[in-house]
Amino acid sequence: MADTGRAPHGGGRRASGLGPGPSRRTVLKGAGFAAFGIGSAAVLPLFGTPSAVQDPLKCAAADVSAKAKKLVISNWPAYIDPATKKNKNTLQDFEAQTGIDVAYTDDVSDNAEFFAKVRNQLSDCQPVGRDLMVLTDWMAARMIGLGWVQPLDAAKVPNLHKNLIASLQGRQWDKKREYSAPWQSGLTGIAYNAKLTKPVGSFKELLTRSDLKGRITLLSEMRDTMAFMLKLEGADPDKFTDNEWDNAIDSLRATVKAGQVRAFTGNEYIQDLTAGNIVACEAWSGDVLAAQFDNPDIKFVIPEEGLSLWSDNMLVPNEATHQMNAEKWIDYYYEPEVAAKLAAYVNYICPVQGAQEAMAKVDDTLVDNKLIFPSEDDLKDTFDFMVLDDKQSQKYEGEWSDVTGG
Repeated sequence: MADTGRAPHGGGRRASGLGPGPSRRTVLKGAGFAAFGIGSAAVLPLFGTPSAVQDPLKCAAADVSAKAKKLVISNWPAYIDPATKKNKNTLQDFEAQTGIDVAYTDDVSDNAEFFAKVRNQLSDCQPVGRDLMVLTDWMAARMIGLGWVQPLDAAKVPNLHKNLIASLQGRQWDKKREYSAPWQSGLTGIAYNAKLTKPVGSFKELLTRSDLKGRITLLSEMRDTMAFMLKLEGADPDKFTDNEWDNAIDSLRATVKAGQVRAFTGNEYIQDLTAGNIVACEAWSGDVLAAQFDNPDIKFVIPEEGLSLWSDNMLVPNEATHQMNAEKWIDYYYEPEVAAKLAAYVNYICPVQGAQEAMAKVDDTLVDNKLIFPSEDDLKDTFDFMVLDDKQSQKYEGEWSDVTGG
């Protein structure tokens, strides 16, 4: 998914077990990658003021789920398996099993833009007409911190707590997953075109090798790119100081000035990599997996510095009127068989334990795919990005925008 918003990052294909239908990759290509990609990081206004902060326990609507079998969801484009003439998709199966009518919209194309859609209502304890919204880690953390998200009833989402993979447990901004449930996850690393360049093994190589000068791109998502820049400065992206940030942003500024970076991009980088307009880039795992189906020369690399692990998360906003129905949705998608069907289409990291075994009945060619089912050992060196307060956000996003030209 991309950011300031992380959109679902370009990839996926139809699972053989789901019958013929458009792949997620095809959908995104048809609409244009840039449409679902990220712009430069928006400098969000300060919103940690007392008037904006709410108490979710005092800002909860009466739940009418028992008598109103409805559910309104906002998600990213092309982020759910499609129905075909021969086969229902997971959403339709959910409706059939529960009797709940789902109004599913793909109106989250950028975290900051979506925030702008709902901020006035949520800051004033007003409904936003949605029961579930899917947002990337950093925005989920912001909204939870503002008290704009309802706590989940753990007893109603037992599959979440039983089946969530270990690497996504204990996140610093929602340690017990009381407010959030990962929809899909992904990795940020390096991709290169093996037909055009030798392997690129580290972020340092990407930024310093003379044969790559002017032939690489970096992501316009601040947190993804700056996490690696902080790593290069010896800092911990999960916990760093202003001085460490200053060193990292200065290093990036020097790299850009030297002409090493062709552009800062959203999902469209994968098209440039395939076409040979660039030869290597910072990349999201799902994009690369999708591209590999058509071009095996596109390679994904775990950089020596490690991998950034992120998620797009399901959240129940304040004043939602169908929370119990939303919790049934969350619990349903944490059933391994359902999670496998979804993962077979979107091709991002599946957050559900047991889905790898279930994938054998959906698409056995994906069972051992490490970009969908990485092992705990594969994920041991992954890192997150520190949750920023409003003052840090203003400073960092402003400086980022200045360097990237956004």
